[in-house]
Order: sequence, then C-alpha cells, then structure tokens
Amino acid sequence: MAGEPQADCLFCKIAAGEVPATVVRESETTVAFRDINPQAPTHVLVIPKAHYPDAASLSAAEPGIAADVLREAGEVAAGEQVDGNGYRIVFNTGAGAGQTVFHAHAHVLGGRGLQWPPG
Repeated sequence: MAGEPQADCLFCKIAAGEVPATVVRESETTVAFRDINPQAPTHVLVIPKAHYPDAASLSAAEPGIAADVLREAGEVAAGEQVDGNGYRIVFNTGAGAGQTVFHAHAHVLGGRGLQWPPG
C-alpha cells in the first residue's frame, strides 16, 4: 500500500534504522543522509519516511510531506554551508532519468560548480 514501508526497499530500511547510513538530519517525516557515491563535495539524500516510488507520486498523495522534503533539503544546504554559493536539489524520476532506488528522494548537491545542463 502506498506510504507503507516496503520490505525490499533500501531507503525504507534506512528510514527504519535497519540499514546503517550517515544521517545528517532527521525530522518526524524525513531522513537526510550522505550518498555513498557522492557526485559533489556535499551530496546528501533527503527521503520521506513514507514510501512512495517517486517525487510525483509523493507530491500527489502527501503534498505536506513533499514540502517537508524540500524544506529539509534547504536545511541540509544551510548546515553544509553550501547555501551561500548555490546548491542543486535533484529528483530523478524513472530508470531513464537515473533513478536507481524507487523510493522518492531528493539529492542535495553543492560545494563545487554545478554546470547547466546537468548530466
């Protein structure tokens, strides 16, 4: 069922504390942790504790939690001191866009120049 933890989901296991991660922030509805394959000096993932496969399904079902993810992404950037130099928040949606874990998550990237277009 949407929103419920999925037994085979890595990010659900991280949110539940069953799989270790380097957590940098946690709120009632989100967990933020360092990416294990960082693409920038700051690369933190912000996930909702509720399971939704992507950002679109999360925002449709739980707009308040989607807003929490974005707010926490900003807090991560401030805590990592990248907000003054700019940072990027990325939601990959679908395998063709690079999504590898099908649990909604935001990438917070900063600490180096981020060119456009990405990827």
